[in-house]
Amino acid sequence: MRQQAQNSKRTRQYEHIKDSALHRGESEKRAKEIAGRTVNKVRAQQGESKTASKTSLNDMSPSRRGGERSHSGAGGRTYAQLYAEARTKKISGRSGMNKAALLKALG
Repeated sequence: MRQQAQNSKRTRQYEHIKDSALHRGESEKRAKEIAGRTVNKVRAQQGESKTASKTSLNDMSPSRRGGERSHSGAGGRTYAQLYAEARTKKISGRSGMNKAALLKALG
């Protein structure tokens, strides 16, 4: 019975990840690849697969990795977002600052 429950759980998980990737604009092929790799890694970490790579076992779980990276984007806030925040805080010299300088000025 446990095997059946795990299979249906992983099937639901696969579909959810695939739908999320499609919603983000990934192609069908790429969405299937992301979902398959993620579910396989979770299965390996949970001991549900016969074989597993060292990186799958020693790396952090996909859900934790996603939680740490969510809402930060590739490099955090954009230059435009930083500039707008500097404008609302009335930081002088902001027009000549680059992204790193804006980050430093905003603290």
